Amino acid sequence: MIEQAEPFLRQLFDRAVEVADPMRSLKDFLPETPKGRIIVVGAGKASARMAEAVEAAWGPCEGLVITRYGYARPCQGIEIVEAAHPVPDAAGLEATARMLSLADSAQEGDFVLALISGGASALLVQPVPGVSLAEKQAVNQALLASGAPIDRMNTLRKHLSRVKGGQLAAAAWPADLLALIISDVPGDDPAFIGSGPTVGDPSTPADALAVIEQWQVEVPASVKDALKKGSGVIAPDDPRLSRTKNVIYAAPRQSLEAAAALARIEGCDVRLLGDALEGEARTVAAAQAREAIALQRSMQVGDPPILLLSGGELTVTRRGDGVGGPNAEFCLALAIALGGAKGIHALACDTDGVDGAAEVAGAVIGPDTLEKAAARGIDPQDALQWNDAHSFFAEIDAQVVTGPTLTNVNDFRAILIQGTA
Repeated sequence: MIEQAEPFLRQLFDRAVEVADPMRSLKDFLPETPKGRIIVVGAGKASARMAEAVEAAWGPCEGLVITRYGYARPCQGIEIVEAAHPVPDAAGLEATARMLSLADSAQEGDFVLALISGGASALLVQPVPGVSLAEKQAVNQALLASGAPIDRMNTLRKHLSRVKGGQLAAAAWPADLLALIISDVPGDDPAFIGSGPTVGDPSTPADALAVIEQWQVEVPASVKDALKKGSGVIAPDDPRLSRTKNVIYAAPRQSLEAAAALARIEGCDVRLLGDALEGEARTVAAAQAREAIALQRSMQVGDPPILLLSGGELTVTRRGDGVGGPNAEFCLALAIALGGAKGIHALACDTDGVDGAAEVAGAVIGPDTLEKAAARGIDPQDALQWNDAHSFFAEIDAQVVTGPTLTNVNDFRAILIQGTA
């Protein structure tokens, strides 16, 4: 019996984040310090922490890394630039131009280390000719509201960029390039992590146009015109990628398994539902609520608590003008579907500490969630309809706020089921 359910779930989440901390794990994937010139480039919410880990192993390095505002770390030689996420800004634009120039300065015999993590898609911003920063910002905002899965979002982003889809690696050719990558995408495909700046991509501008049509993404006319003219995305067999090696060294599965191991020590029967779940947050929540209730009904007296763990990246199709994110919306929809079921608690958080665009990791729920809302005159169905989950959980003091976690291995969801007999 887990007496303090919500602190227990938070402990599991903290363990998942801890395992993915670059200062704990990155050094094991670094080669011996290369001879000659070393250039470090990178982008993402974990990239500054990754750079810090590199210099802890190799000492001061030449380089430039772009991270989210508030996610900078002290480095000795590598320049850390903060920029906007999830919608890019001028700071990211200027820093990306300098990064491309730095990569382009690499010569044969040099060694380029690329540090890539989730968030790089917005932080690496260098639009194709004919598309302005303001127009690129509009595309990002429209994508975030469309409900399109992350791989489809990134297909469009690649073909509107001069740095994504292998173009950063191509700029560094003929130097040797090693990309160390933290995965935040379902399936851990490096081509879709940060829109694959060091990974070739077989997609075409026509595929990018198809994303706009399928997901009804509202874009300026200049965007469609630019896509019809082609793009610079690098094909996987391009010779300029022949000296590039991409290594995913941290992924959601590792964090889920670490949390599972901790839960088993506490006597839980752990069920891993997968590390690559996708779909609408409210739809997945309803399905997991049904599963949790069915499992609880099958429990016998004396059975251990059951813990459902899952990762991946859920989406929210924006219907209202509230403040929310996929993890908070999952929790809200889960609470509604559970209807106050006794003995079931849950937590859903983004491991980067940012759910949607809010400085909130996610939320926790329990049997009394709906009672708390009713006592404050809050309608959970109304909050769900208007995608206002963050406001809902703020009102009942059930948000999980971590601040910058300095890593990013996607969403973490845990449902604790205990018998009520």
